[in-house]
Formats: sequence, structure tokens, C-alpha cells
Amino acid sequence: MKILCTQENLATGLFITSHISSKSINLPILNNILIQVEKNSIKFLSTNLEIGVSCNIRGKIEKEGTYTIQGKLLSDYINLLPKERVELELIEDKNTSSTYLKVQCNNSLTKIKGISASDFPLIPKIERKNPYTCDINELRNAISQVIFAVSLNEARPEISGVFVNFTENSLILAATDSFRLTERIISLKTNNSSQQGQKIIIPTRTLQELQRILNSIKDEAEIETTKNIEMYISENQILFCVGNIEITSRLIEGQYPDYKQIIPQKFSTTIEVSTQDLIKVIKTSSLFSRSGIYDVILNFSCEKGEIVILSSNAQVGENRSSITAKVTGKDNEIVLNHRYLLDGLQNIGSDEIIIEVIDGSSPCIIKPKDSSAYMYIIMPIKQ
Repeated sequence: MKILCTQENLATGLFITSHISSKSINLPILNNILIQVEKNSIKFLSTNLEIGVSCNIRGKIEKEGTYTIQGKLLSDYINLLPKERVELELIEDKNTSSTYLKVQCNNSLTKIKGISASDFPLIPKIERKNPYTCDINELRNAISQVIFAVSLNEARPEISGVFVNFTENSLILAATDSFRLTERIISLKTNNSSQQGQKIIIPTRTLQELQRILNSIKDEAEIETTKNIEMYISENQILFCVGNIEITSRLIEGQYPDYKQIIPQKFSTTIEVSTQDLIKVIKTSSLFSRSGIYDVILNFSCEKGEIVILSSNAQVGENRSSITAKVTGKDNEIVLNHRYLLDGLQNIGSDEIIIEVIDGSSPCIIKPKDSSAYMYIIMPIKQ
């Protein structure tokens, strides 16, 4: 195996793939990325047995071959090289019956030991047929708006991932940890009509990795050429394709809770308020909330047109803040976990929000004033 690549292309490919390689004592090969050079393709692959990531890079192929090398080590080393041409060559030392990867750039020459590619785990192949397609930016934003609400308790695996529902023209993402629920709807550009209504649960780690890779696509020309993301689903796997990048992941088995049942339909009080104003007073009030409970009281006054936020901690002190808001219906009050509240407010992506409240013992809904595509529900703290 022998290839010639620019330092930038190598660094990009390694950034995308090396992150998923894990430190495994039982399977050292999982620390490595697979360099696969064949015909007109230079491909980097990595896997942790649950997620597989591959990336094709541009370069000159002088000799085909495959080899695996420690992902983090090679990535760290390539990032320190000057932005010049880099030569990678697999060398077989007949005297010691060992192999290593020779990396040469300008006056720098390095030899890195690796493991034979024959030991590298196979990444499942998913048939590329009838994809679901959506806009990269829409999916990236949608992931950030729901993923924070996923349950961290693996005792209930069905809510330890993000629920995804493919409808006729849209993609619905939802996440819950039983204390709050978030839902985001984005449009589909193409739909697999034969699998309409398909519902899956994607592991959190997979979407975090996808989000990290999507966030790395910042160059305008690159965004233009990789504007869409394609999704292919098999019985228990999903494949994301973004330009020259592929992410394969297992799906979580189980039945996701019917969260639609807990969404309130009628409300006693509706509040319109500035998102940033509310974030500021909630952060202030949170300094005086009770440790471990994180409670803040929100009092809504129709007559005064304001929200009063109260918090009290016997060891620290107390705080009372108020902001102007449009309050319709009846006066109301609810106690919320300020951390959950801030999570929703900071990810809502709207200058103004609507809060809908029934009473102090029922869940409240927070949504953008200018969109019906996002919804955040928080269970109150009962006094």
C-alpha cells in the first residue's frame, strides 16, 4: 500500500473517523482505523462494534493495500505536520516479519506499528435503496433540540435514545427522560413510500457522533456539495450518508412510550415572553434554588402583565425577579426545575416563546412563538 495525500485531506479523514475508535483492552483492533486503498478509492474506517464510520479522501494511489493503525496516534501526528504533501506507505520488514506504516512529509519520517487488516471487524452493509432525504442544517438543528432530553438511565433502554418517526412528508424526532419531553418536526425531501410510518429508536451516541461530523462541515463550498443527508434503514441498522462520509449504527430494540398521550390539549394560562429575558432571570434565580431540587417558582399575573420568578434556599438566601410578559387566561403558578427549563429555552432557537400552563400539578408546554415545529414539555415539581 502506498498513497500520496495533502496534509489537510488526511487530517479531515482522520478527524471524522478516529473519534469513534475506542480504548479496548479485550479488542485492541478497536483502537485502530482501517486504511483501505483499492482501485480509485482511499477510505478510512473505524468502529466500536455499535457504530461504524467511513470516509473517502482524495489522494494519489501508487499501490493498493489495507492496514490498521492507532486512530488517535495517527490523527495527532498528522495534525502536527505542515500543510504539505504526505506519503503513506506500508512496509514489510522481512527480517523481523513485522509491518509498519511509513509516514513521510518534507524532512519528517516516522514509522508507526499497526495490526493486520484481516483482524478488523466487518461494518454491516445496508442496501442503498429508497432513501429518506433531508436538509443537513435542519437535521443538525433538530438533533441539538432534542438530544439533551434523552434519559441517561440505561435501565430503560427504549428511552435512552431518540425516537424517530418517518411520516409522509416529515421526520419527527422525540426524546424524554420521564421528567421532560421534546419533539421536533423537520421536512423530508424524499421519502421511502414503501416504509411510510416507520418508527425507530437511534442510540444517543450515534446522534452525538453524527452531530459532531455535521458540525465539522463548515466550508461553504463543502456545504453546497453536501447539502442533503440520506438515511437508509434495515431491520436493526441505520445508515447515514453525507457526501463522502458514511455512519452505520445499530438501532435500539423496544417499544417507545406513546408520548402523545401526555401532551395537554387545553390550558388555563398562555404567556408570551422574550426568550433571552426569561433565560437571564432564570439563571439569576437559580443561584438561590435548593440544592438537589433546583426549584424555581414562576408566578403569572394577567393584570400586571408579568412573570415573577421566586427562589429560596435556607443556607444561601432568596431571590425575587420579574419580567414583562403578555399573560392571557387566568393567574397561575408553577414550580419547575431550573436546569430543565434552561435546557429548553437555550435550544428553542426563537426570540420569543409561548408558555402554556394548566396548573401547578400538570405539565406545561414551551414552544417558539413563530413555529409549530418544536415543542418542549416539563413536568412540574409538586410542593
